Formats: sequence, C-alpha cells, structure tokens
Amino acid sequence: MKRLLLSLLLLSHLPLAAADRPNFLWITSEDNGPQLGCYGDAYAVTPHLDALAGKSLRYTHASSNAPVCAPARTTVISGLYPPSTGAEHMRSMTRLPERFRMFPHFLKEAGYYTTNNSKEDYNLEKNPDPWDESSNKAHWKNRAEGQPFFAVFNFTISHESQIRNEIADRDRIHDPAQVRIPAYHPDTPEVRKDWAQYYDRITMMDQQCGKALAELEAAGLADDTIIFYWGDHGSGMPRSKRWPYRTGIHVPLIVHFPEKWRSLAPDGYAPGGTSDRLVGFVDLAPTMLSLAGIEPPDWMQGSAFAGPHRTEAPSYSYAFRGRMDERIDMTRQVMDHRYVYLRQYHPHRAYGQRLDYMFQTPTTRVWHAKFLAGELNEAQSHFWKAKPAEELYDLQADPDEVNNLAGSSEHREVLERMRQAHRDWVIQVRDVGFLPEAEIHSRAGDGAPYDYGHGDGYDLETIFEAAQLATAPPAGDLAAVAKLLDHTDSAVRYWGATGLLGQGQAGVVAGGDRLRRALDDPSGSVAIVAAETLGRFGEAADLPKVLDVLIARANQATGDVYEAIAACNALDYLDEKVRPRLDDIRQLPEKPGKKAARVDGYVGRLLPDLIGEVEKP
Repeated sequence: MKRLLLSLLLLSHLPLAAADRPNFLWITSEDNGPQLGCYGDAYAVTPHLDALAGKSLRYTHASSNAPVCAPARTTVISGLYPPSTGAEHMRSMTRLPERFRMFPHFLKEAGYYTTNNSKEDYNLEKNPDPWDESSNKAHWKNRAEGQPFFAVFNFTISHESQIRNEIADRDRIHDPAQVRIPAYHPDTPEVRKDWAQYYDRITMMDQQCGKALAELEAAGLADDTIIFYWGDHGSGMPRSKRWPYRTGIHVPLIVHFPEKWRSLAPDGYAPGGTSDRLVGFVDLAPTMLSLAGIEPPDWMQGSAFAGPHRTEAPSYSYAFRGRMDERIDMTRQVMDHRYVYLRQYHPHRAYGQRLDYMFQTPTTRVWHAKFLAGELNEAQSHFWKAKPAEELYDLQADPDEVNNLAGSSEHREVLERMRQAHRDWVIQVRDVGFLPEAEIHSRAGDGAPYDYGHGDGYDLETIFEAAQLATAPPAGDLAAVAKLLDHTDSAVRYWGATGLLGQGQAGVVAGGDRLRRALDDPSGSVAIVAAETLGRFGEAADLPKVLDVLIARANQATGDVYEAIAACNALDYLDEKVRPRLDDIRQLPEKPGKKAARVDGYVGRLLPDLIGEVEKP
C-alpha cells in the first residue's frame, strides 16, 4: 500500500516535501573494476567504500554492458542497449526517437532536482536536457528548499590516464612486488608499476567517495537518501578496458537503503549482504524510475531490480564492443553466473590493434615489444593475434579468461546455449550494429537508428545470417561467402567482403572477380573492405585502383567521416603497398568538411601512424 501511494503521488506531480520521497545520490568512478577490499581484494585499500558496503547491498555480478566509458554511459542514461540505438561506437553521436527520453528527465518531470557533476560522454543527443545542472559546480545543495534530488558525482582519479601520470610519493602505498599479475600480462617492472599505481589511484578515489558520503551525513540527509556507488567499467589496464571479457565489464555496484526507504529495497536486502543477481547498466534507468514510484516505459530494455516495479532476475547479461576510437571492431558477449561467451565479428583483426591512446600506457608498450621479440607464452601472446570467431570461458576455473573452451566437446551444450542466447538477444533488441557504421547514419537519415532498426526496411535476420556465415564459414565453403557480394542489401555485401578479407589469399581466389566489381559498389563501406582485401592479397595489377578507391574514400572533406575512418584503417593495413601514393595520403585532410560531432579527430590520429610506419627506413 505504501508503494502504491508513493507511485500515485509521484505520477500525479503533486508537490511533495523531500521527506516524502527518497533522495538519490550516485557516486561513480572511472575505469575501475571491483578491485576493492569489500570485494575480497586483500591488496586494495578502500576503507570508505568497504564501510559503505558494510551497511549496504553489494552486487557480485554487475556489468557495465560496455567495456569503455561513452557506450557504457550511453547505456546508463537511456536504459537501452547502444547496439539498438546506433550508439555503440566510441564517441559517436546519434539520436533517440523523439518519443524517448533520457531517464533523469522523468525524475525532473516528477519534481526532482537533477544534477550531474560532471561527466556526460553520451553518444546520444540530449533532447531535451535531462539535467537541471550538469557541470563541475552541480550539487544537490543548489536545489529549492524541500525539493528531492537526484545527484551524480563522478570521480576521475582512477581513469586510465592516471595510471601513467605522475603520482605524489605520499600516495604511493602499494608495493609493486606484491601485486597480482593476471595470466595474460607479462611479469615486468613496468607492468607491476602500472598495476600498483592503478591500486594507488583506487585508494585516492575511495577517499573522494568518503568525502561525498561525509558531506551528505553532515547535511542531515543520510536517512532520506538512497545511495548508489558504481565504477563505469573494468580497469584502465590494457585488455580490461575496451574488451568485453568479464575483466572489462565486471564492475562494483553497492546500493544503500536507509531504514526509512527499506521497503523499496530488493527482496532479501540486508546491511552488509550480497546479491548474485545479474544486473547491468541497462537496468539502472528502470530501477531509478521504479524507486521514484514511476513505472518504467515499455521501450526500456533493462529490468528494474528494486522499487515497486522490480522484475524477475534475468538468466543472462549482455555486453558489446564496437569501434574503439580510431580502430574498427565488433564483438557481442553473453554471460551467466559461470560462463562468458564472446562472438567476434572481425576475427581477422588482432585484439590489440594499435590504438594511440592505449599505447600511451607503459604496460601496453612493453607487452607489445615482448610479443614482437617472441618472449611471451601462449596466454600472453593471445592479445596480439587474430581472434577466433567464438570464445567461451569458465569463470570459476579460469577467472583470467585465457583458456578458450569453444572447441571443447565437454562444453558443447554450454556453447550452444550461449550461442542461442546471443542470437535471441540480437533479434530482440534489433541490433543495428550489424550495419557498417556509415550506414547506421545514412540509413537512419534525419531519424533515429532505433526507429530504422525496428522498421520493416531493416532485414536484420538476413544480415545476421550473412555475418555468421562470413565470419565463421563452414570448412571449404568460401563460394557461399563470395556469393553474398551479389546480394541487393549492401550490409549483406559488406559481410561478404569482410568474410573474404578474413580468409586472406583464399578469399581472393574464391571471390576475386566479385571483389573487383565491388570496388565500384555504391556503398563505400563495401568498396573499402573489397579494396583492402585486393590490396593485401590480390594481384599487383589490382593495386592502382585499390589505392584510388581508398584515398578517395579517406578524404573526409568531400566524403563521409565514418567511411574515411574505415578507409584509413584499410590503408594502414596495406603497409608498404601505399608508398606509391604517400604524397596523396599526406594531403588528406585531418578534419571533416562538415560537422561530425565527437568523431572529427580520429582520421587525424590514423594518418600519422599510417605515414610514419611507411616512412620508417
């Protein structure tokens, strides 16, 4: 009855005092997994978060759904999986359908004062702005007297960049000799130093969390406020951040319900308790609405795990990987309580593609150097090699996820089950990530990719099957992959070209004539992949036209910025073969000719690498 009354009052927009409904405080931190004392990490020094966990509920299977900040935060703010909204790619920009809203908007509409201090990093336009204030001055103190609040404080001290930055001697409290090195990293002084400094930054972050909690307590608001603490994805160390292994998406999530609002807590809530429910960032939006007594809209894809509108626990959680800064990739992930399954849709690319920002971390550089020198074991070398199409890991036996069980006969039933869960999810959310990025935008036009994906014009089932065939073709059946290039749908042709690229020389043998025709494909995305395939594995006579196509598509002043990113990647993989046109490549513009929010710097990152590698003696 109390929950029903709260819902009716909120939905009627009647003015209520703050004491009549809960305040919400979110404390978030960047680039850190559950490396906290309260999660059983004896190396961590995190007294404030440990104390919070001691009086709260700690989730042991929380997922960020994406292993990097912008897509993860886009998931949070929308309650939608970014592969369904066209927003999966790092620092892209698209829009929601006009009828949808970012979730704080619903709280704001119900009378809450909504503040964000201060990171947004959304891949979606704010229409309308869901925040009363979003800046480094935003604070719950600025609300009207008696007004309930939803306030976010985001701490950046644990960010990837802080692992490699200078740190004061007083903050160096973790001994590198005592750090645990995961099985996939080499044990070197540089790696130990980076891991130790990561833990130092976690301790500094914990201190900031403690100050935010103390401020709430000093204001006399602790008894009226539901508190959430979470990290925005796995650690900033390479192979955690950016990759949807569990190490990249497993995050701490601690939720505190004061006694006054204990009725809104999940079943079985107990101070200092744990929950093994599979929860993800996609669930935060509907959960917050539920806690405020607002029924989540049916278009949200997450499930409320608290409040009057909470739902049954799901059987699986899902994660994804798209373009990471300037490098193109695509992965989908399914996880239950024990196993994690990854489906790689660009298996021809190494995990560790050269990404400028990631290579600024000393661990990345020394790790790569040791691989090139042949000094790594199999588990440590895996990251620098091409990927298998499928991966399956037993998290109980193999928490570092280095023993791929996808080919294990003993795990065949598990593989089939997880594979089917992946397929079901793709169809359910209408995953538009099976389109090349340029076509996500061109097909949606002035509308929302979500609407395009849910419309009759998107033949997802056919495109999905093409992607399956192309990236994991039955032995010897490359003719079927080549035939995809004859299809009327450009996305099917894109997967046909991608499949042949993944087969190297054999792909050109199976589909050479079709690839040559595809150089003139009306879809630039298809032409670019065909050009890379012929440029790397075709005949010498193919190279002049290949370079013509790629250089033309790489010109973002006259063409599409997303095609330009793809074309520059392709040119980079041609290595020395671009030398005859190096002067033309030097003339390519580093900025697009028209507005390209959030992606206008990536070609500028690719061109120096591309040119520099060829110019080396």
